Amino acid sequence: MQLFSMSAIRYFVIAGVPFIIFYKLLANWFSQSKIQNRQASRKDFIREILHSMQTTAVFAVIGYLVLFTPLKNHTLVYTDINAYPLWWIPVSLAISLVIHDTYFYWMHRLLHHKKLFRYTHLVHHQSTNPSPWTSYSFHFLEAWTEGAVLFVIVLLMPVHPLTIVLFTIIGFMINVYGHLGYEVAPRWFRHTFLFEILNTSVHHNMHHSKFKGNYGLYFRIWDRALGTEHPDYVKDYDRIQQNRFGVNTNQAIKA
Repeated sequence: MQLFSMSAIRYFVIAGVPFIIFYKLLANWFSQSKIQNRQASRKDFIREILHSMQTTAVFAVIGYLVLFTPLKNHTLVYTDINAYPLWWIPVSLAISLVIHDTYFYWMHRLLHHKKLFRYTHLVHHQSTNPSPWTSYSFHFLEAWTEGAVLFVIVLLMPVHPLTIVLFTIIGFMINVYGHLGYEVAPRWFRHTFLFEILNTSVHHNMHHSKFKGNYGLYFRIWDRALGTEHPDYVKDYDRIQQNRFGVNTNQAIKA
């Protein structure tokens, strides 16, 4: 129960603060950053929060199984922080995110199979115009599938509980950004190598509005390598950034 309470608080803080800022307090200020013109309804938000609480409960159970039951003895989780060099904490965190992105890409594509979509992933895609509350809005079965990545990580490499905590927090923060409904990437981001490998809010928002393509979670790598990135992604990203900054960021920087 304590693990669920902590996870629920994390959800309402990390998703709630951006929601209040972008959808309530400063909605007019950020209007040029909004990806879709239409607005989600209060009913949508309530549905997403209820599904997210279910997902939070599932994730809490998975975390409990990994950290506090005999299952832990069959994993590579270690509790003595000095068992490995301290630099292994951030390195294992980075590797965890890479593993998660790979796991998510293939799992996500599988859930879009016509024989599975309507029974699982359709719940998440009810949010065609996502908000921060959408981040954990999954069907019960999909919640288990999403959370199972933790089992994969702790079976593949040594991880300290601190790494697991950081992984869940940072992963969720990126997830909220992907579902934010607003693009907040800085102007300079467009012409760096980071733009070529990292997802943006526009990238995942297109997946919700188009239903196909842009299956990656953190990175563009799998989508670009396998030809599943939506062909209009970069054009739409540039359009949103032009709305924000008043100039075409692609042409302006090249010039």
